[in-house]
Amino acid sequence: MYDEKPSVENISTEQAHAQAQAQAQLQAQAQAAVAAAHQEAMLSGWHNPMARIHTGTEPRLPAFGGEFQPGLYRPVKERKFANPAPLGLCAFALTTFILSCVNLNARGLNTPNVVVGVALAYGGLIQLLAGMWEMAVGNTFGATALSSFGGFWISYAILLTPAWNILGEDGPYASDAAKAVDPKMASSAVGIFLTGWFIFTTILLLCTLRSTIMFFMLFFTLDIAFLMLACGEYANDNGALTASHKLTQAGGVFGMLAAFFAWYNAFAGIADSSNSFFLLPVFHFPWSEKGRESRMAAKSDRDQA
Repeated sequence: MYDEKPSVENISTEQAHAQAQAQAQLQAQAQAAVAAAHQEAMLSGWHNPMARIHTGTEPRLPAFGGEFQPGLYRPVKERKFANPAPLGLCAFALTTFILSCVNLNARGLNTPNVVVGVALAYGGLIQLLAGMWEMAVGNTFGATALSSFGGFWISYAILLTPAWNILGEDGPYASDAAKAVDPKMASSAVGIFLTGWFIFTTILLLCTLRSTIMFFMLFFTLDIAFLMLACGEYANDNGALTASHKLTQAGGVFGMLAAFFAWYNAFAGIADSSNSFFLLPVFHFPWSEKGRESRMAAKSDRDQA
């Protein structure tokens, strides 16, 4: 006679608990395997193949506007270059500040040509160089943003340079053929120019959603500034002069805010315990990696208490 199998009722409570734990562990391992396979598929071809560079167990630093890094990044070992981000941020901030003063008609200013020199030399050339140095230290986001905005300031300065006469009274947009189509075609052309930069800035803005509030606000305010200024040009082309003036002033307000946030992030990247009595907070988003770590640490402290 074979021994009868023990019934469910005869299994002890400890054995039932052990079986439940083993089943839960197997289920968790299966879910982890599925998640790992999905992540591997994403990194191997479904999405950006370079996304793999930000994975692994190597220690990484949290997002920081002072380094122009919107996400976790590896620290630069044996750095041969200084941090170029504050230089690019300061170049952008000062040039944006001057143009925003003109857009706000500060002290009666209504002609933007004063920005040509600083846009070519500081906001243009210096920011472009900062972007190239970001490329040298391996920061793709910083290289793309700073180099592009350096190009923006150079191109905008060319538009305003009298010698080029692109927007002048006897320029190509003031010809009889152009006036026959649209008497204010120059405003529409500048509006399209600014709309393109609005789209580009929106792309960069989406890449800062997991960074810090101060870094995100830099691109958010700049994005709205481009939108307001573009709409102001379109309104001028349509003959709505009052609306155009108000939209341009709104663009000046958001431009001022963008300049402030650029200087804020630049100072955060320059200041340390060796040169400043205080450091600026950058306010990580709750859903960012740093914010999640802070929540987990706070929860662990509560559990231990």
